[in-house]
Amino acid sequence: MPGMKRFLFLCAAFCLAMSAAALAQQPRTMRVDYYHTGNDHSETFSLDRVVVEPLPWPGNLDRAIDNTNLGKYLFEVHDKQSGQLLYSRGFSSIFGEWETTDEAKTMNRTFSESLRFPEPQKPVEIVLKERDPQNNFREVWRTTVDPKSMFVDTAKPPSAGPLVSIEKNGDSKDKVDFLILGDGYTAAERPKCEKDAHRLTNILFSTSPFKEHRKDFNVWALCPAAAESGISRPSTGIHKRSPVGATYDAFGSERYILTFDNHDFRDLASWAPYEFVEILTNSNTYGGGGIFGLYSTVAADSLWAPYIFVHEFGHHFAGLADEYYTSDVAYNPSSVRVEPWEPNVTALLHPNQLKWRDLVEPGTPLPTPWNKQEFETYSQSVQAKRHEIRKENRPESEMDALFKQERTDEDRMLASSKYAGKVGAFEGANYEARGYYRPETNCIMFTRTDHFCHVCQRAIERVIQLYSGD
Repeated sequence: MPGMKRFLFLCAAFCLAMSAAALAQQPRTMRVDYYHTGNDHSETFSLDRVVVEPLPWPGNLDRAIDNTNLGKYLFEVHDKQSGQLLYSRGFSSIFGEWETTDEAKTMNRTFSESLRFPEPQKPVEIVLKERDPQNNFREVWRTTVDPKSMFVDTAKPPSAGPLVSIEKNGDSKDKVDFLILGDGYTAAERPKCEKDAHRLTNILFSTSPFKEHRKDFNVWALCPAAAESGISRPSTGIHKRSPVGATYDAFGSERYILTFDNHDFRDLASWAPYEFVEILTNSNTYGGGGIFGLYSTVAADSLWAPYIFVHEFGHHFAGLADEYYTSDVAYNPSSVRVEPWEPNVTALLHPNQLKWRDLVEPGTPLPTPWNKQEFETYSQSVQAKRHEIRKENRPESEMDALFKQERTDEDRMLASSKYAGKVGAFEGANYEARGYYRPETNCIMFTRTDHFCHVCQRAIERVIQLYSGD
């Protein structure tokens, strides 16, 4: 037995040493913070700072190149001497949304943005590309980063508090690392933050295709202590300095929650291994948001948190477009019809080249008929009631009751369509009633239903594969 104990001890020591060696092989995480300034017709970029985050790079170096063609922007890291492409990722940004609002027609604004990548050993060129009017990527900015420069900031940011392992299924480099970042939770409310994080994690993994890929994820939580409970809601005169800076009323939309405090957000998040982030706000008014490759948000105590969380995470995780078109939004429609880059909407310019054509059953017409007029008439009546509730500042319970009835009626109405449950091209998507099409009559990206359509599921699985290799 003593010999066996020694053998087991040596095996454990060997495994520990190998784990430490594997961790040591991972480069550090480098981050380039920059400023994005402009309006609806012009923009400029300027370097802010180069930061080395406190934790190693969480991703797999063998999957450093992004081949998904997702995002309004794409950044590339090239070896400066040889030009070799070392890393790339597509993403979208707050500026990219803001420039389509009415405000962008009348003024300039500046937004802080960040690019994260494995720390290089030698100087690199960071190349930022943006889609042109034809949706092709073109270079808009580049800068050189020397990892040995004395101006690279290696200082550790203020602590975000203990890192909570919600669900760990393996080494970060082989998993999708997902961080749930609480905002508006006081130190005394930390147990609530952790409970909310566990609850919403289970909701995400009860939805296909996340359910089938649960083991491909690690889920972490951070709950930085807020001085007071809750977040800002300017439309009701509430302003709070929460740790992450999340606020309702982004772009004047009462339900849209974003943070514009990129530095604080990035510094707090850097205390967890992450590739995707959900900002969990300690609030109960209906609201959330999601930007591809940046973050998504959800009001944790809203009755509709399960729907909002999964819907907005679809934006953030897989670049899914909104398929609804009857609700008010802050964005102005594009004057040019081109094929969207988002995987779940199409302009149907060439039906024979439909990007999800392989999922369409023979005999399904393109475009595909549905009870569109009935749906629009009903939706307009709901929107009128919704505006009345908000205008009169009536209890949130009234809005919840309206949404409950709306979901029941819409599910029934859409299920009665001849092509319900089949993949086609159904007009009405991307905030517009005409000229854009969605894959199925119903999907969580269209209404408050509980499932993704087949096209959205496939898009999600493609991103999972990029990070986990599964």
